[in-house]
Amino acid sequence: MKTPFRLDDHPRRPQPLAPPPDGYFDKLPMRVMQRVEPHALAAAGPLAVPGWLAALSAPLRTALASTVVLGGFAASFLLSGPGALPTASASGTLASVPRTELVEYLLANEQRITLTDLAELPATAQALPETYLQASSAELQDLLDAQPTDETYL
Repeated sequence: MKTPFRLDDHPRRPQPLAPPPDGYFDKLPMRVMQRVEPHALAAAGPLAVPGWLAALSAPLRTALASTVVLGGFAASFLLSGPGALPTASASGTLASVPRTELVEYLLANEQRITLTDLAELPATAQALPETYLQASSAELQDLLDAQPTDETYL
C-alpha cells in the first residue's frame, strides 16, 4: 500500500533562490550568438553566389528572382503553342475513319465497353421545332411499333 502524500508535510525552503548576476539577461543573447555563429558558418560552407548577384541589394535580388520565374512561365506557355490545343479538324479526321474499323478497335481494346458507349447520340446541330408537336397516344404507339427492334438487346 502506498503512503499518502501530503504537501503540508514537506516544508518549504527557508530562503528564496539567489538572484541572477547583474546584466545576465542583457548579455545572454550575445553569448549564445558567439557560441552558435562559428558552427553555423562552418556547417553551411562557402556560398556559391556570383559576385554580381551578391553586390545587388536584397529587394533587387527578389525582383530579379520573380522576373526569372515569370519569364520561365511565359516561355513555357508560348512554347506549348497552338498545337497543344485541340482543333476542329480532329473531329473531321475521326469522321473519316470507317465505322467498321472503329467498332473493331473498340471491341479489341482491353477496356470493357457498354452498349451506351457504342450507342449513337443525336447530333446537337439538329434544329428543334419552335413548338412541340401534339401527338395522340395512338399515333405514338404506331410510330413506336414501326421502329425496327433487335432481339439481342432485349
